Amino acid sequence: MSRTTSDLVIGIIEIDSAISLTPFIEAANMLVTQFCTALDEDYTAAELVKIETWLAAHFYTVREGRAFQEKAGPVSERKQSKVDLGFATSHYGQHAMILDYYGGLAALNERIKKGKANRISISWLGTEEETETNVDS
Repeated sequence: MSRTTSDLVIGIIEIDSAISLTPFIEAANMLVTQFCTALDEDYTAAELVKIETWLAAHFYTVREGRAFQEKAGPVSERKQSKVDLGFATSHYGQHAMILDYYGGLAALNERIKKGKANRISISWLGTEEETETNVDS
């Protein structure tokens, strides 16, 4: 269950009302649960809500870039954009890492930047059984 809500995210970032915040909140919830609570850090519920809210806003900016320069006539707009990996690509991701003062998100950010994100592997620790082949004549 997500800790943050669409209203909380909208409170810190202007959004396009046609875009659902659900996927961004779910992604933020997954990472906050995995990297901010997995080590049994002593965050309060309110602190986890704040981290998740700022992280959800970060994920929204990945989809919908933020304007950093607008002009009224002739009409012009420039979007903030940084081609990179990790949470430092937006002010919202940077803020989420600051709020995560135990450093779980910052550590994940460094692993992602170094190309060393968690990888799943399967190892067989058993023994291989011999198979018998019977050929009936």
